[in-house]
Amino acid sequence: MKTLLQVSFTATFILYFLSAILYFWHAASKRQLVDTAARIAAVTGWLANTAALAMRADLVGRLPLTNGYEFLLSFAWGIVLLSLIFEWRTKFRAAGGFALFIAWTLLCCIWIFLPEQQYSVEPLMPALKSGWLTVHVLTAVVAYSAFTLACGLAVVYLRRLKHSGSEDGRFDLLIYEAVSLGFMMLTLCIVTGAIWAEKAWGSYWSWDPKETWSLITWIVFGIYLHVRRNRDWRGQAAAVLVIVGFLIVLFTFFGVNYLLSGNHSYA
Repeated sequence: MKTLLQVSFTATFILYFLSAILYFWHAASKRQLVDTAARIAAVTGWLANTAALAMRADLVGRLPLTNGYEFLLSFAWGIVLLSLIFEWRTKFRAAGGFALFIAWTLLCCIWIFLPEQQYSVEPLMPALKSGWLTVHVLTAVVAYSAFTLACGLAVVYLRRLKHSGSEDGRFDLLIYEAVSLGFMMLTLCIVTGAIWAEKAWGSYWSWDPKETWSLITWIVFGIYLHVRRNRDWRGQAAAVLVIVGFLIVLFTFFGVNYLLSGNHSYA
C-alpha cells in the first residue's frame, strides 16, 4: 500500500507540473493540441491525486483530513477539480496554468517539508475525534480552492489589462463568481469550526490565531463582494484586492499552522 501511495503521489506531482507547463504554453501559442494535452494531464493527475487520497484513507482508517500532509493533498485535489469544473462550465482556460502550478507547489511543500507525514499513522488527538471534522475541513478545502481560482483569474486579468489597456468584463464576472463561492464556503467553515470548538474546548470563539486570520480573510473578501455588488467596483484595484486576499489565505494556513502556536498548530 505504501509503495502504491508513493507511486500515486509521484504521478500526481509529475502530471500537475506537466499540465501547468502545457497550460502556459497554450496561453502563449494558442495551439489546440497543447490545450488538449494540458487538460488530459490535469485530469490524469487529478485521478492519481484521488487514488493517493483513497489509499491514504485506507492506510489510516479514516478520511485524510487531519494533518498538514493530508490537507495539502486534499487542497491540491480541490484546486484541480474546481479548475476542471470551471473550464467545463465556462470553456475558459485562462486560469488553468495558475491553478495547476499552485496545486503542484502544494505537493512540493509536502515533498520538502512533510515527507515524514506521508506514511505515518498516529492516533487522533481528542479534539479531532468529532463528526464536525469532515464538514469543517471540506468546506475549507472548497473555500481555499475557489480563492485560488479567483486569484489565478485576477492575475491573468491584470496581465491582459497591462498589455491591452482595456478591461475584460468576462474576467470581472468570473472572479466575482469564484470569490462568491469561496466566501460562502468560508462562512460555513467558520460556523462549523465554531460549533466544533464549543464541543471540543467549551467555547465558540477563543481568538485562536487560525480563527483570527480566518476572520480577517472573511472580512477582506466580504469587503470585495460588498463594494462589487453595491458600488459596481471592478477593475485593477478589485483584482489586486482578490490577490491580497489569496495571500492572506496562504498565511492563514502556512503561517498560522507552522509559525504561530494555537489549537490549529497540529494541522
